[in-house]
Amino acid sequence: METRFSNSDKEFLQTAIDLAGRGRGFVSPNPMVGAVVVREGEIVGTGYHRKFGGDHAEVEALREAGALAKGATLYCTLEPCSHYGKTPPCVDRVIESGISKVIIGSVDPNPLVNGRGIKLLRESGIAVETGLLEEACRRLNESYFKYITTRLPFLTLKIAQSIDGKIADAKGHSRWISNERARAFVHRWRWQSDAVLVGIGTVLQDDPQLTVRHEDGPQPRRIILDSHLRMPLHAKVLNDSHVNKTIVIASSECKEFEKQNAIQQRGARVWPLPPSPSGSLPITRVLERLGQEGIAAVLVEGGRRVFSSLLAERHADRLACFIAPMLLGEGIVAFKDLPIASMLHAITLDQTEWRVLDDNALVTGQIKYPKME
Repeated sequence: METRFSNSDKEFLQTAIDLAGRGRGFVSPNPMVGAVVVREGEIVGTGYHRKFGGDHAEVEALREAGALAKGATLYCTLEPCSHYGKTPPCVDRVIESGISKVIIGSVDPNPLVNGRGIKLLRESGIAVETGLLEEACRRLNESYFKYITTRLPFLTLKIAQSIDGKIADAKGHSRWISNERARAFVHRWRWQSDAVLVGIGTVLQDDPQLTVRHEDGPQPRRIILDSHLRMPLHAKVLNDSHVNKTIVIASSECKEFEKQNAIQQRGARVWPLPPSPSGSLPITRVLERLGQEGIAAVLVEGGRRVFSSLLAERHADRLACFIAPMLLGEGIVAFKDLPIASMLHAITLDQTEWRVLDDNALVTGQIKYPKME
């Protein structure tokens, strides 16, 4: 219950949330975390997790606070870690600092933590309160929460469509349905993701780069689903300075050995996976393999079979749909292959947000699946 927290508590933790967001795109598969040290109503130390393997937020904030941390309150977006990883346990530093109270937004679902940090703090005589702005703290790390509990990546489907729901014209051309501002959003989402994923059809039709441009951020890995290794050797994803970020996932029964060697010689990787009985790549196994690689957040950019497969098997988590003021009539429908026959089986969006981007609209939301019968 948040009623036990003051408005000042909420303001201080909101500051920590804002700080945590600065780590987006740089800390995965770790969570984004922000921390604020407050003494007598004044902030005396701030910190956030800046990069994977770097100091955690609590350590930064306590370092800045120095001796002023003794008797102060520490606000954390996530429960302090209690295990050795890339860095020592944060909970030890909190105890050593003399902090008298810790207010936490969300418990860490990591099985190595999950309440253990809170228990150690309380056993050391430190007062601990949890649940302040919990929903905001969980949304901040939605990809981490899914990945750490399932070892599967959080999937965002990015779609650009006409008013009548078409993602390309009848010949498969889609450049450009969305406007320039919308495309700028996509570049930002790419560097905030661990990987971008498309089917081979998108590569054959559009020959995309799938890189971050117009933004100063890290390049994501580029995942291409290509059962039969139809990937053309002249594709942009095999011939740029980021080719080492390209991963082609193919059927282990594919006999295109020369093509596989040629792709690998260019610096890309080929992951063979056993196919499903239909000969296609089993999407669950694909996601498990990505999780094993430490890929926690994936931006899915096409095409319609990939979208439909991820939704049909209930793997997709968030939808980001750009809507452009045009009609494409006989064009390609985004979810034609999705087996939904009635309103009772409709997939809906929760926590929806709408934005106007010049003449485009953007709707985003958590994907909500109907109850299983």
